Amino acid sequence: MVETNLFPFRLIIFEEAGSGKYKIAGIEIYGRHITIERTYDILFDLPEIVDEPEEFIPDDFTADLILNFLRHPDLSEYLVELCKIKGIPVIASGQNIPGAICPFTCCGLGHRKDLGAYGEQFGLPEYDVNVKDGYIKGLYVRRGASCGATWHVIRRMIGVTVDEALSTIGREIQYLCKADPSAFDPLSGKSPLHFAGKVHAAALKRALSIQA
Repeated sequence: MVETNLFPFRLIIFEEAGSGKYKIAGIEIYGRHITIERTYDILFDLPEIVDEPEEFIPDDFTADLILNFLRHPDLSEYLVELCKIKGIPVIASGQNIPGAICPFTCCGLGHRKDLGAYGEQFGLPEYDVNVKDGYIKGLYVRRGASCGATWHVIRRMIGVTVDEALSTIGREIQYLCKADPSAFDPLSGKSPLHFAGKVHAAALKRALSIQA
């Protein structure tokens, strides 16, 4: 068999005061053939308006993908513009920046061939399930949220009846989700927590229909 992953997929991460720590941990634990080349953690007390974002965002980096967990809009938008010049794709979950890939949550990223090993392994969840006598006996992740919630919920699902499984996983994922519980999208009226619960319930529903 020919080895197709001779070189790891290279990530660089930008965050503010550890804003991406849960997702970084999830990638390090559950990612395969992925390496985090560097993490830039901006710890400064930033003003409301940053006139010179280049003072905080270096330009001497290269990677296959940038994960943008910056909170300050001036820094976040500057990073995306810089990566456009470099030809590096940027994921900015929960943001709305032209030129970036902006899923509603980290578990809302659809399949994209241009995102390599990261896009294959992280995003909209996918499960395989083992059911016996109407109870969930095993749950296996094929693709999941970078925060790790897709994996962390498994132990809470073992022994749950099939009839209760969809409501249970939706509720449990909301407990595990690291998104801001007070955040709502003004257009859709959805919160990241509810969205995360629904996409995981949908993933389990698909797995149950295939298993049946």
